[in-house]
Amino acid sequence: MVKYNIKIHYLYHSGFAIETLNHLLIFDYYKDSFDSNPKVIENGLISDEFIKSKKSVIVFSSHRHPDHFNPVILKWQNINPDINYVLSTDIKIKNIKGNYHGICPYKSLNLNDVYIKAYGSTDIGVSFFVSVDGINIFHSGDLNLWKWKEDPKYKQERAERNFKREINMINEAKIDFAFFPVDPRLGENYSLGGKYFIEILKPKFFVPMHFWDDNDITKNFAKLTKDSPSESLIMNHIGETFEF
Repeated sequence: MVKYNIKIHYLYHSGFAIETLNHLLIFDYYKDSFDSNPKVIENGLISDEFIKSKKSVIVFSSHRHPDHFNPVILKWQNINPDINYVLSTDIKIKNIKGNYHGICPYKSLNLNDVYIKAYGSTDIGVSFFVSVDGINIFHSGDLNLWKWKEDPKYKQERAERNFKREINMINEAKIDFAFFPVDPRLGENYSLGGKYFIEILKPKFFVPMHFWDDNDITKNFAKLTKDSPSESLIMNHIGETFEF
């Protein structure tokens, strides 16, 4: 098995902290507290101590929806000066600083040795392709096939066309880890976007997200795609860590 030297912490919903050899990447941090649980990474929470202890931190937010952008992330720069923010341009920030990098679809940037390209969404904001320490990561944000059963047929067909167009624009050579929605609110259509993503882009690992508190749906998706070219992870609890 390939040694990726990567550690993936599942935070909540679409939030992940990803440790590679030289970097910490944090995507779409949402919940900053869970009842009285201590604020530690094992509980899916980013503490001041965790941020302070890391070098080269890059924090991503795919769009302004509150389940993807929590303004608390902007306080972390007071704790660790070696931090950069890559934020979709629909997120409006006052007092823009030099470590804030706004990005819109199909634009790219390099932060030292990390390559970042934004792709589109089928909601608002962007999705992210990130090449870091020899690993290629894709975080979908709200890019998904949002095929709602209550929508009329023409809207469902339009949603499918728009989604497939966006997926077919992703022209990276390979994706090692793809973070992608499996939203239970879509009912029987929850798996359509993920299955198409796997069919077209064939990531090595598929990491389900945007499933709120329905962890069981990740088991269902893994069973559904067990014969696919991608290994789908099962998320058992908030704060779970995967190492590859």
